[in-house]
Amino acid sequence: MTITAEQRRARILDVVRELGTVRVVELAERIGLAAVTVRRDVAALADAGLLHRSHGAVSSPLPENVAPGLTHQHRAIGMLVPTVGSYFDEIIDGARSAATAAGARLVLGISAYESSHDRDQADQLLESGVDGLLLTPNWKPGGRPENSMWIGDLRVPAVLVERRAAPDSPFAELDSVSSDHHHGVLRALRQLSSFGHRSVLLAARDDSWTAYQVRSGYEEATRLLGLEPQPVIDIDRPGGDMEDVATQIAEAVEGGVRAVLVHNDQAAIQLVPLLRARGLRVPDDLALISYDDVFAALAAPALTAVAPPKRAVGAAALELLLSRLGSGHDLPVSHVELLPDLKIRTSCGGAGQ
Repeated sequence: MTITAEQRRARILDVVRELGTVRVVELAERIGLAAVTVRRDVAALADAGLLHRSHGAVSSPLPENVAPGLTHQHRAIGMLVPTVGSYFDEIIDGARSAATAAGARLVLGISAYESSHDRDQADQLLESGVDGLLLTPNWKPGGRPENSMWIGDLRVPAVLVERRAAPDSPFAELDSVSSDHHHGVLRALRQLSSFGHRSVLLAARDDSWTAYQVRSGYEEATRLLGLEPQPVIDIDRPGGDMEDVATQIAEAVEGGVRAVLVHNDQAAIQLVPLLRARGLRVPDDLALISYDDVFAALAAPALTAVAPPKRAVGAAALELLLSRLGSGHDLPVSHVELLPDLKIRTSCGGAGQ
């Protein structure tokens, strides 16, 4: 069975957390991978601030320049995320910076987008002695979190990150901090509507919580703005074949639609040359807005993008958890939603037809 980059990096973090400091060569031997592969993964993790590299060895990063006497000095906060390497890197960075500023330490667990792994990773974090948990469980889009009942039995405070439980869920009274993706979609469609577009396509993934929020936000935004809704074009997981998606968009353009919102950046960047091969140039023939703003500014042309406040979400979640740890049960439950921004670049220019 092929091991993914996410699984390799999760294993690297587990070993480093266990040993404290380890040479890269020994790390490769323990994991059973080529040293060159491990060095590449270590470099990516170090760039994300998840590891510290020095003279051929790696270690877990420790808070630096922490002022003495801080309330939360020496606290350890566990953070469970479904992936590293893109969207969640910025969330992790926001939480890590807030932890460092407070004198706390962040400990990471990665469940690799498999809900069956959530509890194992959380248990590992708890066994390491964390005082609280930041949780991004792998809840199915639009579904109920049947595999997450263990969250209700946690012995430490927890804050949901980029997740919010339904009002009738057993987790409805957990603190949560998330992006308001409905507002993000509304901002994108309002921008396109201001250019005269009366109908906007949505091409989106359907395999993540954010994708579900984008889809339901599209339905709401088209109604609020009085736009003509279009059938959603499904996108496979990143790296999938985008030819069919490009063909469906081209067919919609022939029918008069001249604007599209694409979730996410990777899919949008892949689409631009495929659309061009079908005689459609962005933005001259088709206005395009991407959702996520992880890589959008690096595209050619640079993509206008909805930018969820990823670092701010991580920081706010960490600060909320520290407040909960400091005040016990005196604080009311908080459901915090932060509004995404819209980064205007080249790809959404041009008036609608």
